[in-house]
Amino acid sequence: MEHLNLSESEWRKRLNPEQFHVLREAGTEPAFSGRYDNNKADGIYRCAACQLELFDSADKYDSGSGWPSFTQPIAADHVVEHADVSHGMRRVEVRCARCDGHLGHVFPDGPPPTGLRYCINSVSLEFRSRGGNGEPASGGNSDNS
Repeated sequence: MEHLNLSESEWRKRLNPEQFHVLREAGTEPAFSGRYDNNKADGIYRCAACQLELFDSADKYDSGSGWPSFTQPIAADHVVEHADVSHGMRRVEVRCARCDGHLGHVFPDGPPPTGLRYCINSVSLEFRSRGGNGEPASGGNSDNS
């Protein structure tokens, strides 16, 4: 996969301040504040920075954590995992394989079939509905059911 390497100023032009903080500085949006936590529409979640397909709505579930949660990525080579020992915890950070944007973390407490919970910041994602014209869905804080 070809990597997307941009300068800090190029990323700042491409991303809004909240996206830059999460994707480039490994920040975290507050729990239950993201637009995709309750999204139940059918489609694909892409990296908000580079548009790489990351997660399928078929693998999304309500973990109760306050962030969109998935049992697996759309393809194993679309995400990269790193040890994260910040904040006095041992976690596994998840990054986009194309642009190295911070997405969230993966935990071993998810449902079958994988037993994994990819806990992802909404601001790191862009949702594209499968049912329509391929345009980004609004995502809002509604159920979209």
